[in-house]
Amino acid sequence: QLQFVETGGGLVQPGGSLRLSCTASSFSLAYYTVGWFHQASGKEPEGVSCMSSTDGSTYYADSVKGRFTISRDNAKNTVYLQMASLRPEDTGVYYCAASRRISDVQSMCLAIGFSWGQGTQVTVSS
Repeated sequence: QLQFVETGGGLVQPGGSLRLSCTASSFSLAYYTVGWFHQASGKEPEGVSCMSSTDGSTYYADSVKGRFTISRDNAKNTVYLQMASLRPEDTGVYYCAASRRISDVQSMCLAIGFSWGQGTQVTVSS
């Protein structure tokens, strides 16, 4: 089972910014398609942004396009999600996931069946 440590969440006002980090502890992320998933209260996690392991291609859900940016630092075995212009509907727990089986970034963000870690809570509220 792939294990991650997600950090960087917190309480932020609408319009604010946060940077989430996801570090893999037991494997090298360099060979994996990676993604960030958002779980709002009472809902299943949904992919918001995913990134290829090969060509750097990215996918963003319409709800975050233009506001969130995914990046990766393979040397640090870490994936980031830079979140800007945050909205109350961005509130929830954010998880990361990785797959060597899925290479297409949109497919990664639409995939289900991942095992989730502890995630990091983001609360957007005034």
